[in-house]
Amino acid sequence: MLQDRRVALLRGTELSVLLGDRTVLSGVDIAVAQGEIVTVIGPNGSGKSTLLRTLLGILAPRRGLVSHKDGLVVGYVPQRLALDPTMPLSVGRFLNLPQRARQADQRAVLDRVGLTGFERRAMTALSGGEFQRVLLARALLVQPDILMLDEPTQGLDQAGAASFYKLIDSVRDETGCGVLMVSHDLHVVMAASDRVVCLSSGHVCCEGTPEFVASAPAYRALFGDGTDGALALYRHHNHANHIHRPHEDCPECSTTS
Repeated sequence: MLQDRRVALLRGTELSVLLGDRTVLSGVDIAVAQGEIVTVIGPNGSGKSTLLRTLLGILAPRRGLVSHKDGLVVGYVPQRLALDPTMPLSVGRFLNLPQRARQADQRAVLDRVGLTGFERRAMTALSGGEFQRVLLARALLVQPDILMLDEPTQGLDQAGAASFYKLIDSVRDETGCGVLMVSHDLHVVMAASDRVVCLSSGHVCCEGTPEFVASAPAYRALFGDGTDGALALYRHHNHANHIHRPHEDCPECSTTS
């Protein structure tokens, strides 16, 4: 939930989503305000990407409501984008999809993401970090009110991820847009988030400022072997900066008094 009186750009209320006969999200509330960076974290299979796709309108919730401010403009950076390696697609041509952008606008967004002069580079020749920055540049072309990013640093090393999150932070500061990210990079996402929403078993387990998940043991637990290690991160300490939402299906809630 929003922690102040700012009006939400985007809000999901009591969202429940079924994929086939499986409940992937259950009673999820989330909101993002102008100028706020919200990061959704959770173990694999917790519903993070499903939540993002539901907020984008790609998936329809079985119950609940997605609402947004009138005329909301969304810039989206997907988790993966596979390109045919035989396709002669330059960065400039890619930025013209699905609609043509002015060359001046292309130069401006490429400058903004640190890729000055990349218009003629082949998309297939880019490094992982450069590729993600091009995706971000494409999202910025629409001058979004909110950026929505689905694990945008997947496949990048720690330094590359940290640099990308720093870029997102500076874009937010300069444009005032809201940001909603799905991420597993807790070691670098802490410095770039105003608020963290933890998903477990498809519901909001806890949320708040990122400090309570910033310790090294918690990070190791998240990336340890198996689901038990991942869920160990979400022990519900009596912490002033987060909200605990008990749920009968959550392994953590069932072991916490």
